[in-house]
Amino acid sequence: MAKVDSPRSPYVRRKTTRGNYELYSWVFMRASGVVLLVLIFGHLFVNLLVGDGVHAIDFGFVAGKWASPLWQVWDLLMLWLAMIHGTNGVRTIINDYATKDATRGILKGLLYLAFAVVVVLGTLVIFTFDPCPPGAPAELLASFCTA
Repeated sequence: MAKVDSPRSPYVRRKTTRGNYELYSWVFMRASGVVLLVLIFGHLFVNLLVGDGVHAIDFGFVAGKWASPLWQVWDLLMLWLAMIHGTNGVRTIINDYATKDATRGILKGLLYLAFAVVVVLGTLVIFTFDPCPPGAPAELLASFCTA
């Protein structure tokens, strides 16, 4: 059984092998949270309030947005920041609640695998999206596509 120090004993700083990683992680969570608020509310404003609102969202709407490099970068930043932010939060929860090293390792391995799959697939979708696929019905295509 581990010995617990007396409440009146002087504080002794224990040496850590992690350096400032947790501090930087904490700062990143605060900064990325603020940036994500701007990105998400900008996304919601453009998609839900501008123009015909939610009723205008279809293939052509997304194709028109992703034809612009601005919206590709906007959505890429939103994807990457949200995934890194969420992965870091879940990593912290795993470190706090998984008591066995093996369990912690398996859970974090699955977490990082899920992160990698979502980020790679999401990035591929954003940059390989063809707004004018051949053979698509003309009414579903964006206005700038030639049918």
